[in-house]
Amino acid sequence: MRRLFAAAVLVLSILPAEVFAFEEQSEGGAFSGHSAHGDAFDEGPRQKPWKMEGIGKSHFPVTTSVPEVQEWFDQGNTLLHNFWWHEAERSFRWCLKLDPDCAMAYWGLARATGRGFGEQGRLKEFLNEAVRRKDTVTARERLYIEAWEKAFLPELADLVEPTEAQQEQAFNKLADALEMIILEYPEDEEAKALFALFSLYGSSRYGNEAILSQVLEKRPEHPGAHHYRIHNWDGKDGSYALDSCEQYGRIAWYSGHANHMPGHIYSGIGLWHEGAIWMDSATRTEKRYMEKRMILPFHNWNYAHNRNYLSYIQEQLGLPGLSRSGAMQLLAAPLDPKFNAKEKGYSIYREGIRALVRGLIRFEAWETILEEGAIPWRDVTEDEMWRAYSEGLAHLGMADVHKAMEKLIALSDLKKKVEKEKEGRGGTGHFHGRMLKDLGGRIELAKGNDVEGIRLLSEAANEQWENFREENDPPAYPHHLYTVLGESYLSRKSAGLAVSCFEKTLEVNPNDGFALSGLTRALHRVGELDRAAAAYSKLMAVWSDAEAGLRWMDSVKNLGLKATPPGNEHHQRNYRSQTLDELGPQTWRPYAAPALDALDSTRQKVTLEQYRGSNVLLVFYLGEECVHCIEQLHAIGEKADDFKSRDVKLLAISSTTPEKHKAALTLGELPFRLLSDVGHENARRFHSYDDFEDMELHSTIFIDREGKVRWSRSGGDPFMEIDFLLKEIDRVGRDEDLVSEEGEGSRAGSD
Repeated sequence: MRRLFAAAVLVLSILPAEVFAFEEQSEGGAFSGHSAHGDAFDEGPRQKPWKMEGIGKSHFPVTTSVPEVQEWFDQGNTLLHNFWWHEAERSFRWCLKLDPDCAMAYWGLARATGRGFGEQGRLKEFLNEAVRRKDTVTARERLYIEAWEKAFLPELADLVEPTEAQQEQAFNKLADALEMIILEYPEDEEAKALFALFSLYGSSRYGNEAILSQVLEKRPEHPGAHHYRIHNWDGKDGSYALDSCEQYGRIAWYSGHANHMPGHIYSGIGLWHEGAIWMDSATRTEKRYMEKRMILPFHNWNYAHNRNYLSYIQEQLGLPGLSRSGAMQLLAAPLDPKFNAKEKGYSIYREGIRALVRGLIRFEAWETILEEGAIPWRDVTEDEMWRAYSEGLAHLGMADVHKAMEKLIALSDLKKKVEKEKEGRGGTGHFHGRMLKDLGGRIELAKGNDVEGIRLLSEAANEQWENFREENDPPAYPHHLYTVLGESYLSRKSAGLAVSCFEKTLEVNPNDGFALSGLTRALHRVGELDRAAAAYSKLMAVWSDAEAGLRWMDSVKNLGLKATPPGNEHHQRNYRSQTLDELGPQTWRPYAAPALDALDSTRQKVTLEQYRGSNVLLVFYLGEECVHCIEQLHAIGEKADDFKSRDVKLLAISSTTPEKHKAALTLGELPFRLLSDVGHENARRFHSYDDFEDMELHSTIFIDREGKVRWSRSGGDPFMEIDFLLKEIDRVGRDEDLVSEEGEGSRAGSD
C-alpha cells in the first residue's frame, strides 16, 4: 500500500499546473519575458496571490526580515496541506517578492512544484536555493530543509521519472527525518502532520491515527491533519474518518480537494448519495474558482479526476445520463499540446474517454458503442485495447458471437504492443490480461462451453477482487466481474453460487446497485424471501432516483417483494434533492474575457465589444525588438487565410505607443490590428504580466464570438504551434453539442 500512495503522489506531481517548457534565458533578461532568477521561475503562476478564506488554518513559523511574509507562508503551507500546489506556489513566490532571501519560501516552492517527484528540474533549483540559505534560519527550520535535501538531493534530483523503489526510499527518508524533528520539538504540529503524510500505508494506521489526533487536539481546524486522516482510513474502514470528512469539508470549503476527499470516504463505504454530494461540490467549487480566477481546466490538476469520479458515483446511483454528460464535459474541455494532449499520457481528454466508456458498458449501451464516432477514440494503444474489448462486449450483447470473436482476436493481437507500454495501476497493460479472460469467458459461455467460460471469468473476477482497492480511484474497469459471474450462474439456474458471487462484489464495494439487484433476484430464486426483501430495500435506497427503464431495477420490481426502507444511521442526504448551484455551475463553461481597452495605431479606441459576433485571436507580444515575438506574428500571418476562413480577427497588443506602431512598417505588413497597452493595464487584466518581477509576458488568447476565452497560453516564450490553434478553433462550435445539461443526457442506457 505504501507503493500505491507513492504512485498516487507521483501522479499528482505530473498533473498540469500551468507550467511551461524550459528554455534558455535569452539576452535581454526580463524584456524577453523570461525570469531573471532562472528557468524554475519561468513556469507556474505569474500573478500575485490574494488572501484566501475557506482553506483551513495552519501555522509554520519561519525566519524572515519582513513580518508580512509569515502570513503568506502560512497560506502557502495551508494550501500544500490541501494539495493545492498551484496556489501554494503563488503564495511562496510572493514571499520571495517581499523577502528575496527567505530560505523557507524556497523550501515551500520545492514542495509545491516538485511535490517530491515529477518536476525534478524545478525541485532541484528551488531546494538548492533553500540549502544555500539554511544557515540563516533557526535550528528547527534547518532540520526541515535538510530533511528534503537528504531525501531528494543529489540521488533523485536529476531523475525525470523515479522508480517505485526510489519513491519509497525518499518517503522513508522524509518520514525518518520528520520523526527526529518531532522528538527534538515535541510541540511541532507541522512535523507531526507531515510525518503522518509520508508514513501513510507504510506504517500502522493506528499509529497515524494517534499522531494526527494529537495535532487535532491542539489545532481542530488543521486541514492537513483531517486530510491525511481521511487518506489513512480511505477504503472499507472509512467510517473511522467520517468526523474528519465533515470537518474538512467545513473548514476548507473553498478547496475542491477538500470536498473531493470526503467523497472518497462516503463512496468507499457505500454511502453513494453522500459521496455524490461531496464530489459534485468539488467539481462545482473548482468550476467557480476557474471562472473567477481565469483558469482553464488543463491548469487545474484535480478537475478531471473529480469529474470522472463523480461520473462513476452517478453510475452507482443509476444515473447514466448525468454520468455521460460529465464525461462529455471532459471531452469538450480545451485541448493543449502539452497539458491536455489527446495522445500523451494523463490528460483531461483521457479521463473523459475512460468515464464515457465505463458508463456505456455498465449500462449496456451496445448500439452507441458500435456507432461510428460516438466514442472519440484516440490513436493510441490504450484506446485500441479498450475499443476491441468494448466492441466485443457490444457485439456479444447483441447476440453476434462471430463478431465478438473477431474483437477478441484483435484484443489478443495487441499483446506485443501492450507489453511495450508502461505498466502501472490503471495503465495500458494493467487490464489487458483481464480483458482477454473476461471477454473470452463470456464468449465461451455464449457458445455453450460453460466450464471454460466459468473458469476464465472466475480467474478474472478474483484478480479484480484482490486489486479492487488499488484500482478504485475511481475504477476504470467497468464491471465488477463477480457480478458478471453471478449473473452467469443465475442464468444457468445456479442461484446459490450466484448469491456468493454478488456478496463478493458487495464485500469490496458496499451497496453496489448492480450487485444488489442480482443478489435480490438470486435470493428470491432460492426462496430466502426475507433476505431478498432486505437486499431490495438497500437497492431502493441507493437507486431511489435512478433513471426509468433500467433493467436491473425493473427485473427486481417484477418479483413482487415488499421493501422496507433501511435505517439511515449515517444521516445520509439524498443527492437529487440537494441544491448545489450556490457552490458553482454544474457544467464547465469558458470564462468571460476581461475588458480590452486599447488604442490602435491611429489612436482609435479598441474594445472586444467591437468584435462581438466574430472570433478573436489576441496576441500579447513584447515589441518589435523581440525577435521571437516577430517570429510568432509572422507564423500566424502566414496562416492569415486560414484564420479568416474561420472568422477570426487578429489583434496584436504590446506596450509600444500608437505612434511607434504607425511607423513600424514591417509589422504593418502583417494581417494584425496593432494595439497599444502603454500602462500594461490590459496585460494585467489578461494575466499577461508577471507581478513578481514586474514584466510583460507572451500570451496567445483565443476568444469566441460571445466574448469567452476558449484557450490561452502565457509565459516566457510565444506560442508557436499555429496548426494546433486552428484545430482548436475548429472544435469550438463543433463540440458545443457534446456537453448536455442535466436532463439531456439520459439516453445513455436506452439503446
